[in-house]
Amino acid sequence: MPLFFLCLEVFFARIIDVSLGTFRTIITVKGKSLYAALIGFFEVLVWFLVVKEALNTTETGIWIGISYALGFATGTYIGSVLSQKLIKGKLSVQVITSSHNDTLIDAIRDAGYAVSVMDIDGKNKAEDKYMLFIEIDDYKLEKLQAIIRQKDKRAFLVVNETKYVQNGYFVK
Repeated sequence: MPLFFLCLEVFFARIIDVSLGTFRTIITVKGKSLYAALIGFFEVLVWFLVVKEALNTTETGIWIGISYALGFATGTYIGSVLSQKLIKGKLSVQVITSSHNDTLIDAIRDAGYAVSVMDIDGKNKAEDKYMLFIEIDDYKLEKLQAIIRQKDKRAFLVVNETKYVQNGYFVK
């Protein structure tokens, strides 16, 4: 097989197996072990076949290695993008307001989000603030952030991925 076609084969096979690997890692973290195992089977099968092909060639030179590395980098990027698009999740958003800010809470609720509110003390005991707890689908984060920025530019946000949610209220 000519070197050019071997490099293309290695490049595209690496994109496939690394994309699968990235996707597999993310769904493993989300607790979907059976799907991860199935994807892992195909990931390693593709990897094995491409490595076997690349190592059993009589072609020499750096181009096979460069194709392998470029395929790995491209596969990592594509796998990440696909994972963000295909795997939906829940986020836990904690907001510490810059002051008691009922207009922010009303705006969040008017947008359809459920929010739990807790009074907290700021750095100085005289600073009255709220801590807001909001559980959302990950694709709604930008809209929620826009509401918060509009009503309280100095609000402090912490966003964490939530592995498991039971009960509660979610906007459909």
